[in-house]
Amino acid sequence: MRHRKTGNRLGRTTSHRQAMFRNMVTSLFEHERIITTTPKAKELRKVADKMMTLAKRGDLHARRQALSYIRDHKIVAKLFDKLKDEYMDRNGGYTRIIRTGNRLGDAAEMSIIELVNYSEDKETTTDKNDN
Repeated sequence: MRHRKTGNRLGRTTSHRQAMFRNMVTSLFEHERIITTTPKAKELRKVADKMMTLAKRGDLHARRQALSYIRDHKIVAKLFDKLKDEYMDRNGGYTRIIRTGNRLGDAAEMSIIELVNYSEDKETTTDKNDN
């Protein structure tokens, strides 16, 4: 029986799964949009929402908790300084999953997971400013 065992194991060991989600949540907050399989996106949504809730709390302890999961200081700074302000009035549901069909190689169901306030225009203007 699987009582009190939440989450999909995705056919990986615990350490592999934790490392994968750390990398994925870091990439999600860096690029604000990533492409992955649907089961991974559904599990990643839980982690990303928790990190955004920590950012909304905004105190030193919350920042240190986020740094223990997201190991990149620049991404945590972006999360706590820039992204937090965009989602302050939201009570949850910070990510959106858009299903895109099946992958050609193994027919895995693919999805785009993005932050709700993500827009293509915002990305192109920041890319132009970087150059």
